[in-house]
Amino acid sequence: MNYTKMKDKFFNYIHDLQDTITSKLEAIDGKATFQEDLWKRPEGGGGRTRVIENGNVFEKGGVNISGVHGKLPESMQAYFGVKDADFFACGLSLVLHPKNPMVPTVHANWRYFEMYDQAGNIVDQWFGGGQDLTPYYLFEDDAKHFHQTCKTACDKHHPEFYHNYKARCDDYFYNAHRNEGRGVGGLFFDYCKQTDAMSMQNWYDFVTEVGNSFLEAYVPIVEKRKDLDYTKAQRDWQEIRRGRYVEFNLVHDKGTLFGLKTNGRIESILMSLPPHVQWVYDHHPEKGSDEEKLINVLQNPIDWV
Repeated sequence: MNYTKMKDKFFNYIHDLQDTITSKLEAIDGKATFQEDLWKRPEGGGGRTRVIENGNVFEKGGVNISGVHGKLPESMQAYFGVKDADFFACGLSLVLHPKNPMVPTVHANWRYFEMYDQAGNIVDQWFGGGQDLTPYYLFEDDAKHFHQTCKTACDKHHPEFYHNYKARCDDYFYNAHRNEGRGVGGLFFDYCKQTDAMSMQNWYDFVTEVGNSFLEAYVPIVEKRKDLDYTKAQRDWQEIRRGRYVEFNLVHDKGTLFGLKTNGRIESILMSLPPHVQWVYDHHPEKGSDEEKLINVLQNPIDWV
């Protein structure tokens, strides 16, 4: 399989996956539908942004695909240690912020990258991605289900993948300035390149396996929790925790920073931010409360499977 076909093949895959995911989420919500926005990037490429807002279940969410190409910006050339390189990058990125604080926020991303020399030859290529869960109230069954689905997908491709990429996820989605994880994790992998053991086709098979597992990992949790009762105090807690989500995305997230440095589309990059957030000065949950239970787990990652 040549490289260009891999580029086209993965872009077609995320194109279809976006349709599958958005139609399923609309069916679950029952009220709101995704608004579609087609956009072009002046330097090359573009994308299809789909956003859902003010639904029965989803307060705000986005399921976006993009395929962009052109000259690698100078800031990114310095990052990769190259000069005068061109690039192609495509991916699907999603974030869903449910209304009910008993339903966790979820994030997922699957992407492919190629870099070229001045003659147009590929000098580097890799896959990356993952999926992770951010609850406001900890239901251990939900965390176990999400992680078991991730592990099942990983185990079909390598016995160490789940262990390694779960650890990386705990490490990556970590608010170092707060000394706590963003959520209960999942999978995170990056720079998945060709080796003697794994061809690019092998990596494609793995990444698409994880992508295909997303709805199975998340939808049963939504169905189980979306109609549970909640109080205003629990809603306030959800909004305080969403503030931590915003902090991570704006301070630490490489994808957000890459988008901002490559003149990415600002609306698509920042669609991951929740609509209602609070920052309460020096807030601490009550001792022995469900809220404190969550914080304790975020400060000490658990092996859920």
